[in-house]
Amino acid sequence: MTRVQLTDAEWDFIGPYLPIGEYGPYPERLRQQFEGVIWRFRTGGQWREMPQEFGAWSTVHNRFRQWRDASVFEALLEGLIAEAAKRGEADLSLVSVDSTTARAHHDAAGMHLGEDVLGALEKAAAEAEKARSKGAAAKYTAGRTSPDPEREERRRIRRRRRVRLKAAGLGRSRGGQTSKVHLAADRKCRPLAFVLTAGQAADSPQFIPVLGKLRVRGPVGRPRTRPDAVAGDKAYSSRGNRAHLRRRGIKAVIPKKRDQAANRKKKGSRGGRPVSHDAALYKERSTVERLINKLKAWRGIATRYIVIARSRWDTRTRSYVERRVTEGKTRREAIRCLKRYVAREIYQALLTSIKQPPAPVPAG
Repeated sequence: MTRVQLTDAEWDFIGPYLPIGEYGPYPERLRQQFEGVIWRFRTGGQWREMPQEFGAWSTVHNRFRQWRDASVFEALLEGLIAEAAKRGEADLSLVSVDSTTARAHHDAAGMHLGEDVLGALEKAAAEAEKARSKGAAAKYTAGRTSPDPEREERRRIRRRRRVRLKAAGLGRSRGGQTSKVHLAADRKCRPLAFVLTAGQAADSPQFIPVLGKLRVRGPVGRPRTRPDAVAGDKAYSSRGNRAHLRRRGIKAVIPKKRDQAANRKKKGSRGGRPVSHDAALYKERSTVERLINKLKAWRGIATRYIVIARSRWDTRTRSYVERRVTEGKTRREAIRCLKRYVAREIYQALLTSIKQPPAPVPAG
């Protein structure tokens, strides 16, 4: 018998966050299916190797996809934080920020993108690459009469490869293909916000986005989004991050880099005042390190095995869905088909078009 992870009190809290259909009977074995998702990420095992106590592996996997597309896990995290704030256990006197990488297994590669989506992403990447070109690049290509076809084809292949990796949230680093999790934690090792990026993404540019996702709902009033102090290592020591914290009235507990301090001294009086640093408070930044160690205990998080594909909206699926919608099937069957094959964002847009059918074209 597989060990059960959830207690009755924990399930009573999680149950209301799981979406239930408006019609039909209550889903059977919903708790066992949620336990199956926990087993999958706790052990890192394959879906097909799931024990029979949790039900059919395909049913558990479909439940996980539905909960993922409905943002159930994000809402559950916000609910847990709100419950801690209601009990007075949420401590925002110090928030620590850090990141960790997750090595991608070869099963996580191979995300499929439709030709229309891939073409749009490739076009956007080409425009961004052209906008980044400075005078040196223009001077380098000034003497050319016509572009080299082979060179342009190689650049297009590299650009398409980068676009595929970016869409899948993967990046190349020394350890191979990896993903990176940027997170914030309070003084009790509780996670407050997550941001997922490719593995080669730097820490400092994600400092403001992580703090932007910080929301602690209390019993009354608006959610609290501003902690008293924010701690981070030297990777977050930048002028933009310190200015952002200064504008919001947040104390920065970030040590100064050695080269930055040397440059300030070299400028003399024009370098400004030295940055203050609370060394005693900085020692409590270990809370986010301990949180990362707890997350790494879940093997499905420490190593990435799944392809994060929010949509399977390729050309074949598009034609199948359009045929099901236009063949005169019922609206319920059309919506069921859309829910199965389309991501939440595309589903909402297509559902609007089903609710408002196009007006008939006048004859003549």
